[in-house]
Amino acid sequence: MAMAWGAQAAPRDARVFDAATAARAGQLDLLKSVVDIDSGTGDAEGAARVDAILIPRLQALGASIRKVPAEAPGLGENVVATLEGTGKGRILMIGHIDTVFPAGTVKHWAYHTDNLKAYGPGVSDEKGGVVEGITALTLLHELKFTGYARITLLIETSEETGSPGTRKLIDSLMRQNDVELNLEPGDAPDAITVWRKGSTTYTIAVHGRAAHAGVAPQDGRNAAVELIHQLQAVEKLPHTGDGLTANLTVLKAGERNNIIPDLAEAQVNVRVRSADQLKLVQDALEAQAKTTVVPDTKVEISTTPAFPPLPNNPATDALAARAKAIYAGIARPLETAGNGGASESALAHAAGTPALDGLGPVGGGFHSTREYLELRTVTPRLYLLTELLMQIGAAPPAKP
Repeated sequence: MAMAWGAQAAPRDARVFDAATAARAGQLDLLKSVVDIDSGTGDAEGAARVDAILIPRLQALGASIRKVPAEAPGLGENVVATLEGTGKGRILMIGHIDTVFPAGTVKHWAYHTDNLKAYGPGVSDEKGGVVEGITALTLLHELKFTGYARITLLIETSEETGSPGTRKLIDSLMRQNDVELNLEPGDAPDAITVWRKGSTTYTIAVHGRAAHAGVAPQDGRNAAVELIHQLQAVEKLPHTGDGLTANLTVLKAGERNNIIPDLAEAQVNVRVRSADQLKLVQDALEAQAKTTVVPDTKVEISTTPAFPPLPNNPATDALAARAKAIYAGIARPLETAGNGGASESALAHAAGTPALDGLGPVGGGFHSTREYLELRTVTPRLYLLTELLMQIGAAPPAKP
């Protein structure tokens, strides 16, 4: 029988734990097969190759499969897999198979492991979580558990750029479900995610005047020099910490070494705990733009929003309490945390759907060639997710 929401302990489910333990080798084999496929955002062919491995596994579980074209050009198809059950809870799981790594990465940095960790492009962000989600559904199938009304798994292909290919789809799915469970990696040492920062990218564009750098440099208006001046506003903003951060990520200027550049652009990635913090950044950049040090240059400020913040909220806290109780049943402490990585859970919260994030295996080194997945967390996290699916399926939380 499902325990009440907010209970402090849950008995260990030996059948589920044993099944999760037995699934480990197959789970890691599946992870290797998808990590060893390049599927950076915008690599539609790579996404299709990953789907060709995952979809047959989902179909073997009895899932109906819907391929949904991306809502923006140049992106891979999204996959919506749905299992119908006999219980009460309507559960949405979300994972993404796009990575930040370019085509050709796997050739030089393929999946590999040592005694403690697995490594490779997207191994934890977020292919490890997607594989965990499919493995959890496999356990439910093997245990003949159907005590849920519906479980939907969305595998999307553009999360790393703010999910431009799935916004309408996500919004529709959120409103059709009682809860969203996100398969992003957990944080060390073993934490689920209860808050996330929102993400917005500001572009500072400086327009100047081109000129021959040797014959008549005085006739030019150097956009790059002015951009350096404009970036002083960014240097005055926080770069690290749990609050607002602003960091220069892309810098472009000039095309030839003998021409004064007439265009220079910088992208500044901003993370915020609350939406009103964006005004602080906007005001700082616009104030700086009013003053130029290179005459006859023009400064333009534009924004590209990605995800809103996921704030601390009672609905997520209630789901976290359930997760902690499940983990306590296998004698493991589960922490709650937050970070600057944005995700779809913020969209769930905005739609009024309770969300819990960071349910994939624990990882680190994200968006770099240091990315890893902690092998010690593979089985416990699979047990946690499977138990959450079973308990929420039987007794879903009320929407706030």
